[in-house]
Amino acid sequence: MSPNILRTMRLSTLEGSLSQIFILLTTGSVLTGYMLHYQATPSQIALVSSVPLLSQLLSPVAAWWASRLTQRRYICVILVLIGRLLWLLAALAPQLGIAPSMMPGFLLLLVGVSSFFQASVSIIWTAWMGDIIPEDTRGRFFGRRSGIVGVVGMVANLLAGWFLDYVGAPFNFQAVLAVSVLFAILSALLLLWHYDPSIPKEGIDLYQVILLPWQEANFRVFLCFAAILFFGIFLSAALITVYFLEDLHLSFSQLALWSVIAAVTNLVSAELWGRLADRIGNKTVVIYGLLIMGLGFPVCWILADLSHIAFFWISAVIDAVAWGAAGPAIFNLSLSSAPKGNRASYIAMYSLVSGLAGFLAGALSGPLYEVLNQIEFANWSGYHSLFVLSGLFRLGAIVPLVKIKEAREGIR
Repeated sequence: MSPNILRTMRLSTLEGSLSQIFILLTTGSVLTGYMLHYQATPSQIALVSSVPLLSQLLSPVAAWWASRLTQRRYICVILVLIGRLLWLLAALAPQLGIAPSMMPGFLLLLVGVSSFFQASVSIIWTAWMGDIIPEDTRGRFFGRRSGIVGVVGMVANLLAGWFLDYVGAPFNFQAVLAVSVLFAILSALLLLWHYDPSIPKEGIDLYQVILLPWQEANFRVFLCFAAILFFGIFLSAALITVYFLEDLHLSFSQLALWSVIAAVTNLVSAELWGRLADRIGNKTVVIYGLLIMGLGFPVCWILADLSHIAFFWISAVIDAVAWGAAGPAIFNLSLSSAPKGNRASYIAMYSLVSGLAGFLAGALSGPLYEVLNQIEFANWSGYHSLFVLSGLFRLGAIVPLVKIKEAREGIR
């Protein structure tokens, strides 16, 4: 393996860790808490959690643009900086004179605009890494990277949770968001030292970017799998933090401690899953991950409310084991399911389909919760019904998954 690739792999792990700090401090409990401080409704919180996925509808345009690039380093840096510096507006919103009643809408708009830039970066970066990291080491590399990134995120979450609990609102949320932007700038600068091999301009037309992935039978099945899976994920993900804060009455520090348990477990499990994926294939590992999350998540979340809070902590271990298997393996499966030529087009369509499915689920979850919450059955709530539906969709994604033909690039 060349020194350039080895250097990029090390830098990518550091860059990913800093990016993870930004992501964690601008989503999840921080953003939800900020929204709740300004009296946001469940539907608004569900939308702000899922609207970033709507930006992925522009993924084919990003892929079309990427096909005209011979190098990707500088454009990634520019897009990252624009998309993430916008979060300074969220940190300074009260000082900018935004009325409290307008804050949920303002944050929703800001998240949407920022996400358009970050979705474009994701397409270009994925194709870029696919050209750099050798396929026979991707599982190990991204498994190890995922574990390290998780530990860094753990520390960031723990510190942020403590800060949010012991410093008054809204200053606590503003300070955390401002710090997240600082880490975002540092991560963007690290991209400047990544290896960026020159590639020929493919000059693919926009309609080809849209049509090519659907003409590949194997990738069509992968897209069907992605649609079902991400719909299932965001039926619960859009409101899970509200459930933890409002129904289980957990503190930000407790949510941070949950992430610590998940990160430590992920550090142990992620690389093991990655090595297993290199040996038995990504598809099989994803199946294991979906079985764990489809059954484990709903059961633990519901029992944490109906039975004992200990199940909330158990869910942290299940989360790490399930996503340690499924996360990197799905990423690698998306690369191996797509032909090497015009890979950005295939990744863009995957981004579009998963984003649209996730957005629709997130947008639906708020009103669906309101309807399901009208069902009176002992201590059963609308959240519990959403969790069951979410688990069924995650398990249902296994049906198209088993039909995907996974092959090494070298034997295509």
